[in-house]
Amino acid sequence: MTVPSRPIRPLDRERRFNLRATALFFALLALILCILVFVIRTAADIAESRPLWAGSIVVMGIAAAHLGRSRWRRFSAARYARRAAEALEEAAELASAKSEVLTDAGHGDSAAQVLDGEEATVVLDPPDDDAELDPDEFEQAIADLCVRDACREVEVVGGAGDLGADVVAVTAEGLRIVIQCKLYGDDNKVGSQDLQRFGGTCFTVHGADIAALVTTSDFTTPALDYAQQCGIVCVNGEELRAWSDGTGPSPWEEAGAEV
Repeated sequence: MTVPSRPIRPLDRERRFNLRATALFFALLALILCILVFVIRTAADIAESRPLWAGSIVVMGIAAAHLGRSRWRRFSAARYARRAAEALEEAAELASAKSEVLTDAGHGDSAAQVLDGEEATVVLDPPDDDAELDPDEFEQAIADLCVRDACREVEVVGGAGDLGADVVAVTAEGLRIVIQCKLYGDDNKVGSQDLQRFGGTCFTVHGADIAALVTTSDFTTPALDYAQQCGIVCVNGEELRAWSDGTGPSPWEEAGAEV
């Protein structure tokens, strides 16, 4: 059996009492006190023998202190004013840049100005080929379609921890719609597991009145059966193109037609 040994801490020699350093400290302290007493006595003698000079020196000292304080205040005020002017200039440049972006977007052929309360939002129509988009752009394109079709409170919430909801919105009739977006290729269909995961959160967690799964591909038969049992609207690639072109119904319109 091995008994662990405790390490022995070395003695801190620097903390030992040093007589020479202590004596030197008190000697310097005594010298400073002597000089201070000498200065005070000299000042008292001058004030007693030559009060005019002493008064002049005191007044000059007070004036110099006041002048230095005033200059420091002016310097500080100028510095703060310069910083404020720089901040205002940066804010003006940022506002000008945003205004130019909104103006350019408003003059585009595929842009529409949509008012939501007091804020103006520029909505762009999605591209003709959704396969050219990445997943984030595809979710934004679906959100733009919701805005185009008079939905309000449209928000893209897809990402890590979204629990199946990529786009949420409120229809013109006041119904809350929750959409999951699947950017799949033609040879990759949405299966029943995808529908089951979405069905477990769309109503209970996100409080959807209408739940829809939109894909650029298609659905397997088990997935469609599960969606029909749970009341989830399935929008495949062909139906998505019709919705985008305006020749087909939106997911909430399709849900109303099914009811």
